[in-house]
Amino acid sequence: MKATDYFDRSQGNTLVSFEVLPPLKGGTMQDIFDILDPLMEYKPPFIDVTYHREEYIYNRRDSGYYEKIAIRKRPGTVGICASIMHRYGVDAVPHLICGGFSKEETENALIDLHFLGINNVLALRGDARQFETKFVPDPGGHKYALDLVKQIKDMNGGNYLDSNIESGAKTDFCIGVAGYPEKHFEAPNLDLDLSYLKQKVDAGAAYIVTQMFFDNSKYFSFVEACRERGINVPIIPGLKPITSKYQINSIPRRFFVNMPDDLIKAIVGAKDKDAVKEIGVEWTIHQSKELKEAGVPCLHYYTMGDTPTIKKIIDSIL
Repeated sequence: MKATDYFDRSQGNTLVSFEVLPPLKGGTMQDIFDILDPLMEYKPPFIDVTYHREEYIYNRRDSGYYEKIAIRKRPGTVGICASIMHRYGVDAVPHLICGGFSKEETENALIDLHFLGINNVLALRGDARQFETKFVPDPGGHKYALDLVKQIKDMNGGNYLDSNIESGAKTDFCIGVAGYPEKHFEAPNLDLDLSYLKQKVDAGAAYIVTQMFFDNSKYFSFVEACRERGINVPIIPGLKPITSKYQINSIPRRFFVNMPDDLIKAIVGAKDKDAVKEIGVEWTIHQSKELKEAGVPCLHYYTMGDTPTIKKIIDSIL
């Protein structure tokens, strides 16, 4: 079922959903089951599975020169989605990214998903490779998430890259996209960032999942600004609890989000790591309760493999 169908059928009740990362290469599907098994009691309508582009490593050869090799550290997104649906009977939402794929490879991935009965996708540009200062698309690949949305929408209409295909099978993907309550770090301002988001919705995106945030007022202002611009699709808040003191520096640096002063002061003043984690959990519980009271369609948790923490939060709000 489409993600938006779940929102429509919830009768105003706030759902909960989760995002998982594929295990590092060499891991097993049991790694994912260990994360999700305890969370299934909350009846998530869908599970998001991230996709990670290739990275480059340099191996020193006997000659002394270095060989540049492209590897995927977290492969398996499509297979994980199929396994989740088979084990739990829950819809899976694979992330599709522009980076590391040509348009033809993207089309083939969509065909595989269609054959598996997966009809939800989250269309993302993806990040730049490590050590690259800006995003560089693959030859023949998409530069922007907007173009990826358009390709998916074209396939929903039976239009494939090969113009010789007549009466091609129509896919039925429900397309989600990312939103940034504090703007995407590459956008010069929030107004222009919202205009790009509006283009993705106009092109066929049916819902939005936000980047993590730690100040609910940022989310509420973002939703209001979207509505003023005619962006009327569901906007799902993405939440992640702070679990270590290190994260008050690493999260803003990596994800370009701000943290409220009260949260920072509490974490800096915490006596030990357990106290830090408790502060992070309580903060996310407060966020979750306020968002639920506001009637958000779904609370989307970035699990990062920490099932006990996510369970503690959800048990406190249900």
